[in-house]
Amino acid sequence: MLAQLETIPVKGRAPQTGYDRDLFGSGWQDPDANGCDARNDILGRDLTETIAKPGTHGCVITSGVLQDPFTGEKIDFVRGQDTSTLVQIDHVVALSDAWQKGAQLLEPEERAEFANDPLNLLAVDGPTNAAKGDGDAATWLPPNHGYRCNYVARQSAVKAKYDLWMTQAEHDAIRRIVSTQCPAQKVATE
Repeated sequence: MLAQLETIPVKGRAPQTGYDRDLFGSGWQDPDANGCDARNDILGRDLTETIAKPGTHGCVITSGVLQDPFTGEKIDFVRGQDTSTLVQIDHVVALSDAWQKGAQLLEPEERAEFANDPLNLLAVDGPTNAAKGDGDAATWLPPNHGYRCNYVARQSAVKAKYDLWMTQAEHDAIRRIVSTQCPAQKVATE
């Protein structure tokens, strides 16, 4: 993984000027053309004991259990107005962070692919995801120390895949985590 990290350019953060969530496509898309949007694909991938809404070909997940990677806690997910926010789909590399580190140079189709790429998506605890905001590895890491190596491996893989860059602080934080906690960490593939 450290070899991949070294291929990612290190530059300063570009201004957030011009950033808008809609520049990454409007809403969840169906990148693998399986008939399910990316949000439901990720719920289906990351939750266990899932139940899908009848008549949706297994696409609309109505309930399941998440072993949250960010906190290490078990969360019972039930779709609903007051409960769906307990489990959110995190962009491991936040859209705003990506914008400031090269995504503004991507074509609109590439940005939509980025926003719906399973490599960059993870079902997580909603409040913890909100606390993360658009932080990178230099400013935010999962409270669950046991997941940090996988987390930075995902961030690095996403940035490498989309030719994004890192700040020096972000690069150094990832290098430190991998070097001290998981030197044999493999490159994330999904």
